[in-house]
Amino acid sequence: MATSIVGLDIGSTGVRGVELSSNGKNKPTLVRSYEIPLPPGAVVRGEVVRPDVVGAALKRLWSQGGFKSKKVVLGTGNQGVIVRDLTVPKMSIKHIRESLPFQVQSTLQMQLTDSLLDFYPTSETIGEQGPVLNGLLVAAEKKEVLGNVSAVEKAGLTPVEVDLIPFALNRLLISRPQIMGTVALIDIGGTTTSIIISSDGVPWFVRIIPTGGDDLTQALIEGLEIDSAAAEELKRSLSLGAVEVEVDDENSVSVKCKCAKCVADEPYVDNSRSTEILNTVSGELLGSLRSTVNYFNNTRPQDPVQQILLTGGGSLLSGIAKALSEITHVPVLAADPLSMVALPRKKNAKKIHLDGSISVALGLALRSTL
Repeated sequence: MATSIVGLDIGSTGVRGVELSSNGKNKPTLVRSYEIPLPPGAVVRGEVVRPDVVGAALKRLWSQGGFKSKKVVLGTGNQGVIVRDLTVPKMSIKHIRESLPFQVQSTLQMQLTDSLLDFYPTSETIGEQGPVLNGLLVAAEKKEVLGNVSAVEKAGLTPVEVDLIPFALNRLLISRPQIMGTVALIDIGGTTTSIIISSDGVPWFVRIIPTGGDDLTQALIEGLEIDSAAAEELKRSLSLGAVEVEVDDENSVSVKCKCAKCVADEPYVDNSRSTEILNTVSGELLGSLRSTVNYFNNTRPQDPVQQILLTGGGSLLSGIAKALSEITHVPVLAADPLSMVALPRKKNAKKIHLDGSISVALGLALRSTL
């Protein structure tokens, strides 16, 4: 008998849901996906600050999107999440989780009473005292997670699991398709950009950068004195298609437009100013991404990053893949979020959106269907 569950992505600009149906044998089927926009300020940096507004949006998401299941998997992954290497004595996952507060109380720079802790094992080795498990410690702010859970419950939904968003994306785009070698998966969201680096599908490194597509929107609003709607429309028309990327002695990245208009140094127009803003904001993000890839390569020279996969709404900015490839000297490809699911033969186009914005919700839903 097929069962269904909804992966729910609560973002700063909207709530997105993806419902998968699975019989446990074949690929899960993408039954529905839908999105409802949120007003500014309802969700800030991954935290629900207006649960009434988000709860109402979730009710509209279910009614307009036609979702049948009320069981949901939530994601967490703002800049308040800490992910670090951790080695513990070999024991059951249940006992590891129970012991985490004692294992990490002297190393985490956050109040344990305000945190939720989890452990993701990656390998087993022999230590001085016997078998040990190597893995990743995940520490998330309790306030953010419980706030999102509360908003979901207010909408009459049942949260069954909470997953780290980079892990959900790794499951969807790297581990399940069994992409071999060392791959950096970069998700450029609205307020954060996450990087998860995996070798043969196993995650080894996670970093969350507090910068995303909304930073470009805000810079356009302030720099051009336009409203948010106009800034969003302008952002979608901008391109890094003709750029020159430079890295100075301090590893700072600058992006210069090389189109005919800018090279000719024509008189100032709004387009030139918007291009300048684009280059400044994208240069800061590209510099952080380059530094992250270099850091991983320096710490694991035997397994350097061989390719980069891009996903998330911010990855749709024209030319960003080419610019990132130029400064990292690594091939950059667009990730395919639909490789692990089957599409229904007869789908209601109104109820299924198939762009990259559903990647997080789709990866979350896969946690409970595979």
